[in-house]
Amino acid sequence: MVKKIDSIAVNYIDEGEGEIVLLLHGWGANITLYAGIIQVLSQNHRVIALDMPGFGKTPEPPEPWCVDDYVDFVMKFIAAFGMTKFSIVVHSFGGRVFFKMNARENLPFTIEKAVLIDSAGILPKKSFSQKVSLRCYKIGRAVMSTKVLHFLYPDAVENMRRRRGSADYNSATPTMRATLVKVVNEDLEPLMHLVKCPTLLIWGDRDTATPLSDAKRMEELIPDAGLVICEGAGHFSFAEQAPKVHGALTAFFA
Repeated sequence: MVKKIDSIAVNYIDEGEGEIVLLLHGWGANITLYAGIIQVLSQNHRVIALDMPGFGKTPEPPEPWCVDDYVDFVMKFIAAFGMTKFSIVVHSFGGRVFFKMNARENLPFTIEKAVLIDSAGILPKKSFSQKVSLRCYKIGRAVMSTKVLHFLYPDAVENMRRRRGSADYNSATPTMRATLVKVVNEDLEPLMHLVKCPTLLIWGDRDTATPLSDAKRMEELIPDAGLVICEGAGHFSFAEQAPKVHGALTAFFA
């Protein structure tokens, strides 16, 4: 299904009946990846999930967005359905949107429960070698961006970016690359204590994108939080250990 929000044709699904659960996907993902979760939850709930702008079948934003831009957009999507209370399930990047949305004052809705699966939000601390590498990159980029060197080596800066960039960065369009840079450099740890609803954390102990230490820190900061660890799973624990995750979701929402 498609719904227009700010002239953007949003691809979404709306399945099941009952209390609403909103699902926000991770970076580079789309709603089809969460079919298992949607199928389980829609047995007793109404599940609404959208491809956020720049992902899946929803077009990119008109310009590079920050997390707050995505929050504004998701809130307009929520308003379009007239939601006044709902629970939320987020994965990875979706967690960033949740933390910033939850921190807004005078929200026009109530979030009853939250499930954070391998959620992003804590800014990783850089080692000394990483700091040195970043400094060298910035110096090199500045040098190669001068008029003469850019004329002689027009692809040099882009090649430097590609060597340093993650798979997500290198596979993205220019607009989404700029968006990714804005998104990943924001530390949302100071907002986590504001999550007051019952919260379930589901994490893969081999997650290298958002390590298990992030989950334990979130468990400390969120007043009413519990952690389920999926042994042997990585950043997509909900897919790698689907039966365990589905069981945890069913129990949490029972």
